Amino acid sequence: MKPLVLKISGINSFIDEQVINFYQLTELGLFGIFGPTGSGKSTILDAITLSLYGEIPRSGKDLSGIINSHCDRGYVYYEFQLGSKGDKKRYFVYRNFKRDKEGATRTQEVKLCDITDRDKPIVLEEKVNGVNNGIIKIIGLKGNDFTRSVVLPQGNFNEFLQLSGREKRDMLERIFALQEYGSHLSIKIRAFKRELEESTRFIEGKLKVYEGISREVYEKLSEEQKLLEDQYKQAEEEFKRLDKNFLLNKEV
Repeated sequence: MKPLVLKISGINSFIDEQVINFYQLTELGLFGIFGPTGSGKSTILDAITLSLYGEIPRSGKDLSGIINSHCDRGYVYYEFQLGSKGDKKRYFVYRNFKRDKEGATRTQEVKLCDITDRDKPIVLEEKVNGVNNGIIKIIGLKGNDFTRSVVLPQGNFNEFLQLSGREKRDMLERIFALQEYGSHLSIKIRAFKRELEESTRFIEGKLKVYEGISREVYEKLSEEQKLLEDQYKQAEEEFKRLDKNFLLNKEV
């Protein structure tokens, strides 16, 4: 994911709208965010996470403290790019928040758009859950994955290193889009295993009908069948002879 534009207003340290053009900062491939304590360095990173997932690492889903104390509303707008040279996609996600009379922060408006073709933007989602799920689908990372591997909160790098084996494996699968060879493959294997087990039970049920059958029994039954067929032919010939005699006697 390549950041392009970030707009922040009324969030944490920023009262007025602030616009950051990342495409200018990334021209040299590397840039830093510097400033004194409380100047809003962390808010820039928080705003990216907030725009994508509707929460920030320090507050989680509790948004009551994100709006600046001098404001009653705030918003974040984040534009980013994904893909390689031949298949680049551009998106923006926008979230508008308002503080109600009780002091709780509510999401007033949310939107996720595909702006690959700026002349024909495509609105993908306009509801909170839809945007949240849409971001996960587009980026391939859940909120926890993003804050553990892309935007690491202060002092939390150690958390990434100490993830359990399964958690780290699942997260790395999502980061590198390896689900097809990890969890997706496991699901396919389990489904195939269930099909084999069902087929095995079906075949075993069919075989129970033939319990006690052996080659010796089969050969004996074959001999009996041949004997019965010979007896049937003899009986059939005898019937024809008797029937012929009956017809002759009837004419006389």
